[in-house]
Amino acid sequence: MSVPVDNEIKGRLALITGASGGIGAGCARDLFANGASLALTYSSNKAPVDALIAELSAIDSSRKLSSHKVDMASDEDMTRLYQEIEQIHGHGPDILISNAGYGKRIPDIVDIPISEWDHTIQVNLRASFILSKLAVPHMAAQKWGRIVLMSSIAAIGGGINGCHYAASKAGLDGMMRNLASKLAKDGITVNNVAPAMIGETGMIPNAEFLVGTPGDVKNIPVGRLGTPQETANVVTMLCKTGYMTGQSLLLAGGLK
Repeated sequence: MSVPVDNEIKGRLALITGASGGIGAGCARDLFANGASLALTYSSNKAPVDALIAELSAIDSSRKLSSHKVDMASDEDMTRLYQEIEQIHGHGPDILISNAGYGKRIPDIVDIPISEWDHTIQVNLRASFILSKLAVPHMAAQKWGRIVLMSSIAAIGGGINGCHYAASKAGLDGMMRNLASKLAKDGITVNNVAPAMIGETGMIPNAEFLVGTPGDVKNIPVGRLGTPQETANVVTMLCKTGYMTGQSLLLAGGLK
């Protein structure tokens, strides 16, 4: 028996974590433009999410948009997040974009405190596990779901950060591939996007910020930083392509 093709995201609910930053906001705008309703999280900076919701509501006030303050190092916060989403939207997210992350740039292993290692793994890897675990029941029940994790070129040893950050992102890659194989039968795809040198973000505000470092644009084959919109383009493609699962897509301007 053939499985019907359903790549429609109009009318779906997307949970996007870390929506106060450049990439998260870019994903929110793009998924909204494709017809999705949104649940957006922030850790402490509420104003950009409020402004984003006002911007999108002015375009279409008929869709529900909600904001949620969440500490991605807190199990209780993530559980509360899903309870709030159920109360406001009536069901769990159909699409999970696990974008919120943490990365303190410490290149040398001898300088990385154990506490920094633990916190980086907790926010970048453990949180994505919990968010996915909470998302799967609703997705499996309706036989449709999209999970997109935000990885990094660091997962394959590249980038400008240290091994603590690289390990957290490499862990995401392994988890993604395992989940993809197990959840495909339930109509759930699991992929990740691995951006590098994306400007207009908290980690890299502009090209000048990287002058004299390995991330300097002169070392990027395409000769410029990537944009949050380009990252969002890839995320939306994964949400609209149910035949792609278990893949890590490197968005790095030719860097390897």
